[in-house]
Amino acid sequence: MATIDASHGYEAVAAEYTRRRDQSTVGLDTVRTWSGALTPGGTVLDLGCGAGTPIAAMLVAAGFAVYGVDASPSQVAAFRRRLPQAQVACEPAESSRFFDRAFDGVVAIGLVFLLDETAQRALLHKVGSVLHRGGRLLFSAPHQVCSWTDVLTGQTSRSLGLEAYVAACAEAGLRLIARPVDEGENHHFDFERR
Repeated sequence: MATIDASHGYEAVAAEYTRRRDQSTVGLDTVRTWSGALTPGGTVLDLGCGAGTPIAAMLVAAGFAVYGVDASPSQVAAFRRRLPQAQVACEPAESSRFFDRAFDGVVAIGLVFLLDETAQRALLHKVGSVLHRGGRLLFSAPHQVCSWTDVLTGQTSRSLGLEAYVAACAEAGLRLIARPVDEGENHHFDFERR
């Protein structure tokens, strides 16, 4: 019986992914701008946090209490070494208990579209339940409905598209407030908890 890779192929390419992410700041300004709307010194959950750079590291430097979740043991070990002041759990976001707490912000860059449609909807609903009122969710995904093969892992990624993401998040008590596009032409969805 085949085992399911909870990291969606990223454990097998952890070293290469971390090397590439360490050399890139694409999307960092988008996350920095988004985090400026959060409660100063508040709590942020980074889903698919990887080794912690550049996003979690920037959030820690900005004074946020950061909690990371990633299913790749290698990347979580690197996160712990790099950001000992942050909390991190090695588990899939879709089954995580999110440290049994609420957050001022949740960021999920490069994660949501790795999941199948049912898991994406369930994750967005779960995130809505752990955000404080007025809290924000920022995640990346193409705005159109599409699927593609991940360059590093060879696995299929899929975007449900703008309309489906807005509907799923509305069911979770979230309203779309912005759709920033970063310098790498990656689309982001910025939702607020009502």
